[in-house]
Amino acid sequence: MLFAWCMLGGLILLFSPRAVTSKFQFAFAQFFHWPLSAARNVPLAAKTEVATQETGGRKETQYQNYIANLEEELRQKNVMVEKLTGLRSRLRGLEGAKLVPADIITCSMEGMRGEVIINRGSEDGLAKGNFVIGDNSVIGTITEISPRTANIRLLTDASSNVQVNIAELGVNMLMQGGGGNTAKIKMVPMKHKIRVGDYVLVKNKPGYLEIAMIAGKVQQCKRDARNPALWDITVKPACDIDKLSNVAVIVMNPPK
Repeated sequence: MLFAWCMLGGLILLFSPRAVTSKFQFAFAQFFHWPLSAARNVPLAAKTEVATQETGGRKETQYQNYIANLEEELRQKNVMVEKLTGLRSRLRGLEGAKLVPADIITCSMEGMRGEVIINRGSEDGLAKGNFVIGDNSVIGTITEISPRTANIRLLTDASSNVQVNIAELGVNMLMQGGGGNTAKIKMVPMKHKIRVGDYVLVKNKPGYLEIAMIAGKVQQCKRDARNPALWDITVKPACDIDKLSNVAVIVMNPPK
């Protein structure tokens, strides 16, 4: 019976004029306004709560990642400080120097060239002529500089020329880059006893290097083909440049 009455009511509404059905729809909406509003607000509130939880979760994750980055940065700086402090304690004469740590961006040792680019520049107090050390040995000097980067000419570069001593001879010698990760010392009289494995030290240079520091070892020592009265000496760097990831720049007179 109820089904029959519902069918009859539906047919009446179906064939009733539009003005009548519109009034009926308006009355229905007015009567059931509060129940319908409450039903709509339930899923909306649930969505808002989920969105709030997601936003809060993202912010918490961002904060955690930020803290992790800061902790890693602090750890790396502490490691670098320990390295530089140890270097100063081992090398007397660097107590008053500023050692600027730097990471290697690129390293090029093709043919007669030998160049390294680092991520420190004039904004960090560096200048042309500064000596650069790696693995406690001199590897080259700064030749070009910008605010945030610097070019290091390696001792093996063909255009490199530095004053050196061999072992304890106390004789001033000129070491030139020989390319191929080697350097050359020529014009050394045969009267000096040079042996393979002897240390080659870069001479101190006031304002840039207050103490002599190792640069390499004698790899080969033979008579000069053009002048048999002289030695032709090949020097191998004291550190493997290819394996270096960071260096330290010596600034002897840092601004205060």
